[in-house]
Order: sequence, then structure tokens, then C-alpha cells
Amino acid sequence: MTAIEILDPTHEASSEEFVPAGRLPALDGVTVGIISNGKYGTEPFFDALEREFIETCGVARVVRRTKMNYSAPADPGLIDEAARWNVVVAGVGD
Repeated sequence: MTAIEILDPTHEASSEEFVPAGRLPALDGVTVGIISNGKYGTEPFFDALEREFIETCGVARVVRRTKMNYSAPADPGLIDEAARWNVVVAGVGD
């Protein structure tokens, strides 16, 4: 008889160490950054999202950036820039 090996996809580290970022009470007057992976379909979606942020949520500024490679992590310069934004939205598209 052949043995079946079952793999556990969870990370070894405890999830208790992870603390999500605090939420802002409102979006009025903040800067929102949108990071796209650059795939087809992201631009029209983010156009609509940007309008919604400005027209409905009172966001002061939307900064849009596209990663250099959709399958790789964002480059360190982009991460440094994102640290100055109040909110970051990272999105994918196909």
C-alpha cells in the first residue's frame, strides 16, 4: 500500500505576532496610494476607485504607482514612498 503525505500550507511562525495596521476614523483630507501590479484591467478599475475616493470619501490626494514586475514584490523605493501615504491600496488585475 502507498502512503499519502498531507502537507500543511500554514507558515511555521505564530500568527499572534502579526498586528494589522490601525484604521483611520475617516478618509477626509488624507493621501491614498494605489499600487497596481500593472496587469490588464487594473487601470479602469483604479480610475473608478480614485474618483470614488475623491468624490465620495473626501480624500485630498490619490497617488498611483505601478510595480515594475507584476509577479515580484514592490521595489524598496516604492515601499519607502508608500510609507508617507495615509492609506495604501494594492491591487491586481488580469
